[in-house]
Amino acid sequence: MKLASLKSGRDGQLVVVSNDLTRMASAESVAPTLQAALDNWAQVESILQELHHQLENNEIDSQPFDQSACASPLPRAYQWADGSAYVNHVELVRKARGAEMPESFWTDPLMYQGGSDSFLAPREPVKMPQSEGFGIDFEAEIAVVTDDVPMGVTPEDALKHIKLVMLVNDVSLRGLIPGELAKGFGFFQSKPSSAFSPVCVTPEQLGDNWQEGKLHLPLVSELNGEKFGEPNAGIDMTFHFGQLIAHAAKTRPLGAGTIIGSGTVSNKLDGGPGKPVKEGGVGYSCIAEIRMIETIQDGKPSTGFMQFGDKITIEMLDGNGQSIFGRIDQVVEQA
Repeated sequence: MKLASLKSGRDGQLVVVSNDLTRMASAESVAPTLQAALDNWAQVESILQELHHQLENNEIDSQPFDQSACASPLPRAYQWADGSAYVNHVELVRKARGAEMPESFWTDPLMYQGGSDSFLAPREPVKMPQSEGFGIDFEAEIAVVTDDVPMGVTPEDALKHIKLVMLVNDVSLRGLIPGELAKGFGFFQSKPSSAFSPVCVTPEQLGDNWQEGKLHLPLVSELNGEKFGEPNAGIDMTFHFGQLIAHAAKTRPLGAGTIIGSGTVSNKLDGGPGKPVKEGGVGYSCIAEIRMIETIQDGKPSTGFMQFGDKITIEMLDGNGQSIFGRIDQVVEQA
């Protein structure tokens, strides 16, 4: 099943979307918003599934699906917690700012609590008051949405609470991160509003590509029309989503509609930190990683962070080349 939220009010209007992303049908009779559906998932899931089945079989009226009319599936959420499941990424970006990585990072997930009151639409510009000094970066990630999760849930049981999967651009301001972290109180200004894919899907919809809490497909990022990265999200993921959810729920329950991010998707290559696409590697899901590789190789980075007018797209294709979640497509603009 595929779901989306059309731009409408604060929380969008829920629609079911055809598998090929060409048609949609209103789900308002079942739940007015995705959050309302998640609040009553046990009661409405089968009804939404049947509506999606009818849409696929042309048994109900439908309209053309326009990704640019979408808000993020949850335009705002009660909770957005982003992990860092790809430890290769953590190691690289910490090296870039001269910080050593503790050995515990391989056994205990990193996670920060992000702002969830103002998610960007998937085709909405990333607006910043300035570009110089901010170090504007994209981060291509996978995210899951849960129903109600009890405190102390095990990683294995946590997997049962994953109801939807989507993509995310977790915008980061690299120039502001070191100063904020030096205060010892975590991210805030350096993590502005994130954007999510036009469509979210149930894990079952992903078939064999979804296994043991990991999505085994390449995540493709293009910066200014050139392929920047295509790492496989199922490779080098140190912590699966069940482990990330269990980490978040160690001392608190998680409410329905909680979003948990994977962190930047990152693959190693032959035991090393990876290579750019143009050099035969799978590239990177953020600019910070390639800057670290350039520093290792050349003593300094040569790739700049994003400037006004730069464009980033993030998408995932199935084995037939069909977009699964639709495309995040954003331009950086001055606020």
